[in-house]
Amino acid sequence: MYPRANTLGIIVKDNDILLEEQEGKHSKGIGSYYRPIGGTIEFGERSNETLVREFTEELGVDVVIKRYISCIENIFTFDENLGHEITQIYLVEFKDRNLYHKEYFTVSEGNEITYAKWIDKDEIFSGEKVLYPNGLTELLKKEI
Repeated sequence: MYPRANTLGIIVKDNDILLEEQEGKHSKGIGSYYRPIGGTIEFGERSNETLVREFTEELGVDVVIKRYISCIENIFTFDENLGHEITQIYLVEFKDRNLYHKEYFTVSEGNEITYAKWIDKDEIFSGEKVLYPNGLTELLKKEI
């Protein structure tokens, strides 16, 4: 198996970050956990192009890349299986400024429906809420 290359977009509003909420078993236990919107980089596609595509596909919104933040290499074990992701992280913003007033967004990926909502970054930074991928919390503490 090879590392998976993906990209994630960070959208900030005041003291909040837009994050997709998921529920279930994860590497730190069972329950709610969060991740930014993004996805797998397709062959021949640049990571910033992937990010714009993923926001359109998953949320039905247009975003603008503000700046590149960093890359996180995450090697982890889940259900006794080794995973390896190389993730490009970008700061992005909505093209439509009115979207910052929405409380939540429906996230559609295949047949799965979840929701993205504004989470207070202090809840993430304190560890009260679990954020993936590993290493992203520490990176965001320095960058936003």
